[in-house]
Amino acid sequence: MGRIFETRKATMFARWDKMAKIFTRISKDIAIAVKSGGPNIESNPGLRRAVQNARAANMPKDKVESAIKRASGQGGETYQEILYEGYGPHGVAVLVETATDNPVRTVANVRMHFSRKGGNLANSGSVAFQFKRMGVIRLLAEGLDADELAMDLIDHGLDEISDGSSEKGEKLLLLYCNFGDFGQLSRAVEEKGLSPVSSESEYVPSQTVELSDDAVTEVLELIDRLEQDDDVQKVFHNLA
Repeated sequence: MGRIFETRKATMFARWDKMAKIFTRISKDIAIAVKSGGPNIESNPGLRRAVQNARAANMPKDKVESAIKRASGQGGETYQEILYEGYGPHGVAVLVETATDNPVRTVANVRMHFSRKGGNLANSGSVAFQFKRMGVIRLLAEGLDADELAMDLIDHGLDEISDGSSEKGEKLLLLYCNFGDFGQLSRAVEEKGLSPVSSESEYVPSQTVELSDDAVTEVLELIDRLEQDDDVQKVFHNLA
């Protein structure tokens, strides 16, 4: 009985840790959006997307409002967005998107993560060319017709629709657009009364690589280690 209790407690703490990390990432997204476009959700597309993501992640409303208020006031958090490029085990290309108040600390930590998991930090521009920055909107697929949706959104910047699934196993539709069309497509989705599961910019690889199961495990260990870093917002890679 004691072992079962300890297992359940460990699982519960793991969920809390994951949720705390998600809330921290969204809070930084909110702070960056407010600093760049102001605290008005209606006139700031980046903030609107960040708040949508907060709602989808069940982030408490008071935490969202507090994050906006802190970023709006004097002395609020100021984060620098830095994209690090590197190669993981077996030559897998990796991009690490960070938001930091201490770049010296962040680059040292990112370099350490790569080194300890068989990868290496690369020079700027040596990896990013293998990816394209795009806007990605995830919608619950239930009740939606992909072909009909594509016809409705093609004139609003939609580039592609593909199938996907959430961590809960829910079927999703993934809407892709060029990053420059992200605000236009997001607004069109809102006007259709659809609530995204998430709405974010992502680096999509132009080509992917396939590896053996053991090699994939090694790469995923690096990605997991990077994602646990407090300064890291998102990690992208070209692993199939």
